[in-house]
Amino acid sequence: MHNTTETLKCKPWISDQGDGTFVNPVLHADYSDPDVIRVGEDFYMTASSFSHIPGLPILHSKDLINWTLINHVIQRMDMPGYDKPQHGNGVWAPALRYHAGKFWMYYGDPDVGIFMSTADDPAGEWEPLHLVKEGKGLIDTCPFWDDDGQAYLVHAFANSRAGIKHKFRLCKMSSDGKQLLDEGQIIFDGTEHHPTLEGPKMYKRNGYYYIFAPAGGVATGWQTILRASSIYGPYEDKIVLHQGDTAINGPHQGGWVELESGESWFLHFQDKGAYGRILHLQPVRWVDDWPLMGIDRNGDGIGEPIVCHPKPNVGKDYPVAAPADSDEFDGGSSLGLQWQWQANPSPAWYSLDGESHLRLYAQPLPADALNLYHAPHLLMQKFPAESFQAEALLDCTSLQAGERAGLIVFGYNYAYVALQKKEDGSGFELLWAEGNGTDETVVWTTGLTAGTVVLRVTVTGGASCRFEYSIGDGSGFAPCGETVFEASKGHWVGAKVGLFALRPQDALACGYVDSDWFRVTQIV
Repeated sequence: MHNTTETLKCKPWISDQGDGTFVNPVLHADYSDPDVIRVGEDFYMTASSFSHIPGLPILHSKDLINWTLINHVIQRMDMPGYDKPQHGNGVWAPALRYHAGKFWMYYGDPDVGIFMSTADDPAGEWEPLHLVKEGKGLIDTCPFWDDDGQAYLVHAFANSRAGIKHKFRLCKMSSDGKQLLDEGQIIFDGTEHHPTLEGPKMYKRNGYYYIFAPAGGVATGWQTILRASSIYGPYEDKIVLHQGDTAINGPHQGGWVELESGESWFLHFQDKGAYGRILHLQPVRWVDDWPLMGIDRNGDGIGEPIVCHPKPNVGKDYPVAAPADSDEFDGGSSLGLQWQWQANPSPAWYSLDGESHLRLYAQPLPADALNLYHAPHLLMQKFPAESFQAEALLDCTSLQAGERAGLIVFGYNYAYVALQKKEDGSGFELLWAEGNGTDETVVWTTGLTAGTVVLRVTVTGGASCRFEYSIGDGSGFAPCGETVFEASKGHWVGAKVGLFALRPQDALACGYVDSDWFRVTQIV
């Protein structure tokens, strides 16, 4: 469903305050390891997607505040193993750049190597992924084209794969960006003062080479700036953003943009547990050719994150926008861009058929899967706010005996409410189950004769989740037991919410569930 004035009124999180100011976070959703660029009057952003498909999101904005999800670079991961979930693997910390009239995307897969893709139009088709450099532990890649046309690539290392950490390596790269030309050299070692140095983004300004990099760990770290007059260094280092006296932990890792108005801004993440790594925007002042981010409240020379601030000066006001979340399933043959699968999807999993509903065909678990934690066919999206409601209208009358379909909240621990067709076909059972990577337990159940329900989850502060159901059209809701489920993060990602349909592994027939809509709103 496209964003309209009415749907935006129901959005559980909007950063734009409508009075020329914005509040952080600009997106209260799990867009981890973001990178951002400006191309003329347009801003484009990407983020880590790990093994979720489609992957490598492309978001667009006119003012750095109001963002729309417009595309994904990866429609399918054409590598072994991605027919099953690869929790925590895949796309790590991408870099997005615009050079020579094209858009360039780079990322490191910690188990495979460095990949790249290009596109003339970021909202169009991207080139198939190209393996630039094979190798384990090569992560957090960023390309850079110098004034003389020489291309470079800077990257970090994943200690878990390479046995190296806290260090950056710089390599020369071919002009087409498809291969590295040398073994490169280590240009900075942060072991002593900037442990867990990662996520480098390289820029050039006023004759200096800069590397913007997070250090100190995802939840507790700070933003480091490296500066040198030669691309190979030696690099000076300075901390320019930290938590200080604020409630915003680990403010770091992101991208810097300079506006036509001359303003500078830094878009970065904050680790918020079950909500994932949410996006904040900081104003940047340049002092003696060092960027100072946020506001230096205590005069220690290090910026602290802002809460509310005038919006970036882009010359005009633009309409309020936010990534889609609700879906009426009336968009034709394609799912909304907010939806992701846990692995490469199969056409046999779903259909849209132009009938204004989503049909999910009940799928068995993989033969070696213990429960839904290992299921590839979960259709889910990011938590969009700290507090929100998500509900879906489900027609389960075409499920076969023993099959179930429902609403799931997913992370290292998961919970779902589902309607299951009784084995004797006499009716349905509504059940609440909770699980993790090894176990699943039914914690509540009740019998139903009707096969059409609205299932709802209400998420409140701390990611507390309460499930409810309504028979028929959703005019009145009853609680699913008395249990409150505390959502948890997943492997490098925040919790997700979505739909599934499951059948026993030995079942010969395949039923289905139809969902007329999936709606995400403010709590009323």
